[in-house]
Amino acid sequence: MPPLLEVRDLVKHYPLTRGVLFKKQIGAVRAVDGVSFALHPGETLGIVGESGCGKSTVARMLVSLERPTSGRILYKGEDITRLSGRALKAVRRNIQMVFQDPYTSLNPRMTVGDIIGEPFEIHPEVAPRGDRRRRVRELLEVVGLNPEHINRYPHQFSGGQRQRVGIARALALRPEIIVADEPVSALDVSVQAQVVNLLQGLQDEFGLSYVFIAHDLSVVRHISDRVGVMYLGRIVETATDTGIYDRPTHPYTQALLSAVPVPDPDARERRERILLAGDVPSPTGVPSGCGFRTRCWKARERCALEVPELAVPAAFRDADTPARHPSACHFAQERQVVPAGTPGQMG
Repeated sequence: MPPLLEVRDLVKHYPLTRGVLFKKQIGAVRAVDGVSFALHPGETLGIVGESGCGKSTVARMLVSLERPTSGRILYKGEDITRLSGRALKAVRRNIQMVFQDPYTSLNPRMTVGDIIGEPFEIHPEVAPRGDRRRRVRELLEVVGLNPEHINRYPHQFSGGQRQRVGIARALALRPEIIVADEPVSALDVSVQAQVVNLLQGLQDEFGLSYVFIAHDLSVVRHISDRVGVMYLGRIVETATDTGIYDRPTHPYTQALLSAVPVPDPDARERRERILLAGDVPSPTGVPSGCGFRTRCWKARERCALEVPELAVPAAFRDADTPARHPSACHFAQERQVVPAGTPGQMG
């Protein structure tokens, strides 16, 4: 089955300038630096990484809130980065977004009924004017809210309820794809599972495809079919959820997973904790070659000279192993060992 959405070599650079009257470009922020992936019908693709890695910028480009510097975003084979006007409006109807912060993404001066029904004003062909009130009530019920609260304002709802309003608004136009940009990170832990379960239920009911962006690996594991790990504007490893969690091959993924809390005390004692040295480099000065090499215990001279390709390591290509998936590391096949005196260290 062909992909519903395909991203090819997506790049977003923001110019850095100096001067007031006569501006001169002195560099660029490389927010996204060559990201590629595919999303199939009914699938959830999780994208994880630290803050500042570029995952939210990818989300904004997918829904055309940002224009890419270069690269292509193909929806059903059509490059939507080249569209404008009515053609772009039609595509936006099918790719909707759920934002991170339910406290700032909803207009406090509008009732939730008006917020959820606003897309019908932009796309009047979706629902006749006389039927919109009924549709809004249905959407409130679908996301687990009381339809009788249609005239309430956002401040009269809890954080989890506000995020449900945002989800209802995203569903209003019956999209095929929802881009969820850290939809539970601003919520209490007790509410996060409820919202994730709601998203899974809606996916089954409406046949939705999700791009689910988060920094919490445990949340992503719960909802995703495939996972892409981002670092400094690039995807460094991608696999099914079992491939990523059972046998990570990129050092950055290994470090992230070593920090995930483990409920079993025996497993927690046996697990090696990887502590990375230094901070994430600035996107204005990405290291040459592999962007992770300044913090990596596997780094060698080759890592400074060559950008590693996101590909299945040669040692795993003919092997039946969970590690048989693409990884952007020259030495992905090597064991996860941190020699003494190198940037990374076990703790």
